[in-house]
Amino acid sequence: MPAQLSAVLGRFGSTVKQFTLAQRTLALIGLAVLVLGAVALTSWMSKPTLSPLFTSLSATDASAVVDQLSAEGVSYELADGGSTVMVPADKLYTMRLKLAAAGLPANSDGAGYSLLDDMGMTSSEFQQEVTYQRALEGELAKTIGAMQGVDAATVKLALPQDSVFVSEKEDPTASVFLRTTAGTTLGTEQVQAIVHLVSAGIEGMEPTDVAVVDSTGKVLSTVGAAVGTGLSGQQTGEYELRVRAAVQELLDRVVGAGHSAVTLTAELDYDQTDRTSEEFTATPDVPPLISATTTEEYTGSGGTAAGVLGPDNIAVPSDTSTAGVYSSTTENLNNAVNKVTEKTVTAPGSVKRQSLAVAVDSASTPDIDLGELTAMVSAAAGIDTTRGDTVAVQRMAFDTTSAEAAQDALAAADEQAKAQANESLVRQLAIAGAVLLVLLALAVAAMRRSRRSRRESLDIGELPLLGGGENTLEIEGPDMGLAALPMGIAPAPAPVDGVAIKRAELSALADEQPAEIAELLRGWLTPTGPGARR
Repeated sequence: MPAQLSAVLGRFGSTVKQFTLAQRTLALIGLAVLVLGAVALTSWMSKPTLSPLFTSLSATDASAVVDQLSAEGVSYELADGGSTVMVPADKLYTMRLKLAAAGLPANSDGAGYSLLDDMGMTSSEFQQEVTYQRALEGELAKTIGAMQGVDAATVKLALPQDSVFVSEKEDPTASVFLRTTAGTTLGTEQVQAIVHLVSAGIEGMEPTDVAVVDSTGKVLSTVGAAVGTGLSGQQTGEYELRVRAAVQELLDRVVGAGHSAVTLTAELDYDQTDRTSEEFTATPDVPPLISATTTEEYTGSGGTAAGVLGPDNIAVPSDTSTAGVYSSTTENLNNAVNKVTEKTVTAPGSVKRQSLAVAVDSASTPDIDLGELTAMVSAAAGIDTTRGDTVAVQRMAFDTTSAEAAQDALAAADEQAKAQANESLVRQLAIAGAVLLVLLALAVAAMRRSRRSRRESLDIGELPLLGGGENTLEIEGPDMGLAALPMGIAPAPAPVDGVAIKRAELSALADEQPAEIAELLRGWLTPTGPGARR
């Protein structure tokens, strides 16, 4: 081993031997932390960056992709419940090309137009119709499943059969089942998009013929309801909330926040009405479109003699002296008229009747005119008395005990939080102070121990005079420098000599702390007599 390395190791060993038990423990803990940190950092730096190879895979496709990756010797990880396969970023595009060449993923869920590829020539008409319907359902389900927030989708179609024996054909309907991702809720616009997507993909289907249900059993769209209106109860609640919020915001600016209460009850009409009306009006200034006049006249001299049978079947002669005259005139006019045909479709959700109740605090609003306030809130809420709407505004004393109790509770909670924060701060300061005091105490004790070990008096026996033997200490003249100091004194053989042991200890101490020993010896060997050597 090189001398320099040996010297460094020796100094390190001697330094470690001077450590106390606490210092050695802290040194070991720090060394362990450094080793663990280095191992963790090395593991993190050596771990490859993973990127998603494919997402939203079926179980069969995921299994096939994993088998292919294992055969290629590529490391992978599964995420999202096994539907996402992660591979190292440097092999992402290479593996995509290789898997695409192998026909993966193959969309092995069996849905979509790929079903039509395996249909044989001997398939019956019923099999063809069912397979085509399954293909439509699969394509729609895959398209909906690609939307953001949708984890999986299932579409069921009810398509009426074409027949020449029916005069009216029923409308097709569809039902959509959705499973959304965790923590995602579909909004109204997304539901409308799904409804329109399904209805536009099926011939003859209206948006009102699509029902949408999520995995929690919540109905997002019903058959027969207008698109975007939602359920009746939900729409009514949204309307009441919107109007009540508008009235409350107005009152907060007028009477102040917390000094008014608003309640609205609305009744909406969800009946859809389809009415067709025609109106005809004459146009006097325009001549008739068609005019036709027919005249008939007849004149005769009389008929043959005839009579009426009387009693005993004897004919009674009639008067034949007068001649017959007949005249008839018919006129047909087709006047020009205006024709107006009006078709009105009333969408469901119109307001049928609503009632508004407003209460204001009498203590904070003593000078407000209730008539003006009633007119103001009626206009804000859209009150129409002709359809039966009612509004009531009253001034009364508010019960503020709950508000005061809540305010007191909040104040107490704030005070408690502040007290806890102060207590935590004091505790942390106390712990920090105690740790600092312990460290200072350890440092002072270490310093005192070091000084004591350096200044501890050693009995080295009787020193020989200068120049009186081999093992002598020679001191130079005026500068009192240390000329020679024996560095190795071999102990006497058996029996053990105490003086030799002390000398050995002194030699070891001189090796470790030569400056201190030299200073000590200068103090001991300084000549003070009249014959002192100069």
